[in-house]
Amino acid sequence: MVSNAEFTGHTDPRLQALPTVKIVGRQDYTEDLFKLWLEPSVPFTFKPGQYITIGSKDIERPYSIASSPHEEYIELFIEYVHPEHGGKLTPLLYAQNVGDILSMRPRAKGIFLLDENYSDHVLVGTVTGIVPYVSYIRQFLNDKRTGHRFFVMEGASHFDEFVYDQEFEELQSNHDFIEFVSTVSRPNDPRNKNWHGSVGRVNNLVPDNVDRWGLSKQNTMIYLCGNPGMIEDVKDKMGSAGWNYCEERFWKEEDD
Repeated sequence: MVSNAEFTGHTDPRLQALPTVKIVGRQDYTEDLFKLWLEPSVPFTFKPGQYITIGSKDIERPYSIASSPHEEYIELFIEYVHPEHGGKLTPLLYAQNVGDILSMRPRAKGIFLLDENYSDHVLVGTVTGIVPYVSYIRQFLNDKRTGHRFFVMEGASHFDEFVYDQEFEELQSNHDFIEFVSTVSRPNDPRNKNWHGSVGRVNNLVPDNVDRWGLSKQNTMIYLCGNPGMIEDVKDKMGSAGWNYCEERFWKEEDD
């Protein structure tokens, strides 16, 4: 029998004993952004907004899950971090292909969940920080629920980093309780020459959009996920004004 160690590259016996996931799909979007679809070797349950911890060669990292619990495979949206910039696991993941095996922790973790105490949800994210919101809304629609509204705001340096923009634009067209705003922070970069949407850092657009949507502090929760600078700025702008917010720092500047 072939051990998990031969697939995952783990030498630590504790990691060798973990369940595994098989990569069943991969799609690359830019030179450093890609998706993986994973099939667990054992039943794996999670709530929208939680993360899965996967690993290879004695390195493990948590990744927020983009898919919703009703979907067949676990979908991850990952940004490659070069080893020179501190990347440890993402360079290994970037080299993986369909059919390869990774270890996984058997339990999902995380408390960045949809707060049911509020009817209006302002979901602010940068690049891969959009991931938990994809899971929230997919599950909400799958369950055919009502009584909540979603206002998704995504920021990136370049518009080709908006991997879920088509999905959100279609949802916005088909549902009157979903709004989507995307903005690039480097509009003069040649890479954005075909961009015709909003410009500026997403954190700077939050106050005006909250006003435009006519939201109230009593009924609204603002969710922040992604770049720490974005999170701190929105907290300063909105938290100090009495708005409710929650944050998910699923990466630090030195981590991958």
